[in-house]
Amino acid sequence: MSSITGVLAAVATPFDDDEKLVESALRAHVRRQLDAGIHGIFALGTNGEFYAQSAAERAEATRLVVDEVAGQVPVVIGAGAATTRETITIAQDAAAAGADALSIITPYFAAASQAEISNHFRAVAESVDVPVIVYNIPARTGNAVAPATLEKLAEVDNITGVKDSSGNFDTILQYLERTDRESFDVISGNDSLILWTLLAGGSGGISGIANVYPKTMASIYDLFVSGNSAGARAAQDSIRPIRNCLALGNPNTVVKHAANVREFGLGPARAPFNALSDAAKQQISETVTADLGRGLA
Repeated sequence: MSSITGVLAAVATPFDDDEKLVESALRAHVRRQLDAGIHGIFALGTNGEFYAQSAAERAEATRLVVDEVAGQVPVVIGAGAATTRETITIAQDAAAAGADALSIITPYFAAASQAEISNHFRAVAESVDVPVIVYNIPARTGNAVAPATLEKLAEVDNITGVKDSSGNFDTILQYLERTDRESFDVISGNDSLILWTLLAGGSGGISGIANVYPKTMASIYDLFVSGNSAGARAAQDSIRPIRNCLALGNPNTVVKHAANVREFGLGPARAPFNALSDAAKQQISETVTADLGRGLA
């Protein structure tokens, strides 16, 4: 059964200047997304800085997000880790906390064969009774999920989708070609490819830029399904300037700074991934100001 459609916000995890989770800011940011009409919440992913948090911190943030959403939209929790054993522990905790689905990143740092990648996802899927979404982001992990591997994984009952953040649209196309579009979700993890993924038959996107412009990101899907292809294209194209800013530093830091220009109170990224130059901060601020002037929201 298809489980994830539309645009989900890859919500950032707000920290204070001492790098502690700010519950009020996290709840407010989740509400901001819901009020903007976003179609789901994706927490503790790359934009949520899962890699910079302990299992206990991730568990706390998971519970806060699930509680704040209160069933209004699907909640997907990033539950991946470098080893299968740790991933299963985190995944079981997130499932117990009420996650509607789990995003499981490929193992990272150590090189993994396709057989090892397959074994990893199968073991995690067998350990929980909620849908599992394969997360492919080879530039960050060093390990890619080959289309042939995904085809086999899609046969597992509760592996119901893939989030592709490779940036290679042909990978998305191959994933679509090898899976059942009625029962398996192919989701773009790259903001720039959301509309094109939908046009190709995918289910939607998971958006980091939604931290800055949630209404604009949600509108890409809403306009697409309403048949307004020109409006959807305009919304998709409108985020190019802020997307260009991602090259100015760690993308998570750029997104948080842009959101903070809008006074969203997300705080800094955790060190050492938190040092933007003054010139970068100025360019991001100017871009956000110009975007707001163009009607992005």
